[in-house]
Amino acid sequence: MGRAFEFRKERKFKRWAKMAVQFTRLGKEIAIAVKESGPHPESNSRLRTAIQNAKAVNMPKDRIEAAIKRASEKDAKGYEEPVYEGYGPHGVPILIETATDNTNRTVANIRSYFTKAGGSLGKTGSLDFIFQRKSIFRFAATEDLNLEELELELIDGGLEELYVEADEEGNDIVVVQTSFEDFGNMQKLLEEKGIDVKSAKLERINLSTTEVSEEASAEVMKLIDKIEEDDDVQAVYHNMV
Repeated sequence: MGRAFEFRKERKFKRWAKMAVQFTRLGKEIAIAVKESGPHPESNSRLRTAIQNAKAVNMPKDRIEAAIKRASEKDAKGYEEPVYEGYGPHGVPILIETATDNTNRTVANIRSYFTKAGGSLGKTGSLDFIFQRKSIFRFAATEDLNLEELELELIDGGLEELYVEADEEGNDIVVVQTSFEDFGNMQKLLEEKGIDVKSAKLERINLSTTEVSEEASAEVMKLIDKIEEDDDVQAVYHNMV
């Protein structure tokens, strides 16, 4: 069938693998939300957000409902959300968010990834001066949306930045950034305005950057790829450029 077929097949497998990882991570986020505040999204804002994010990556409805049902059971396992920080090869700072039912396993795995790559795991909070937690909302940039007017209207919700970026398909996406503390305020304001938010997340924003060579970057990315393969890992951040 030729190289073109093999290339398309490889891309499809990679896309499926990426989706599987996303679904697993979102399933944990749903479970954590249910354990915290119950299985009803109308009264559980974190669950409502998790479902919203799951739909944004086309997670099947029955899989979302199954995750809620499992988490609602009395004997369902709970998750802790430790954050690990360290320096990878060439002194690149790396922050890792996890969701785990066994912190001993998770920290042992994370430490081994750093050690084998020539890096080191640091203390919690050691990278606070590099990564700042922010509330990030994304939604489609429709033709009838006046961004200048919207920017003024969102100030009351704690708006810090509003800009447009392209998604994986090249479509324009509006990005709204607020402080970590203003997540709920902005979420409520966007809902009141009837804006169809595609994703609402707490993300880490770089306050500084670390410049490395192309060869060094490849080494660091090899470590990051290894960390992201771990089932306990929810997100990985670095400031490498």
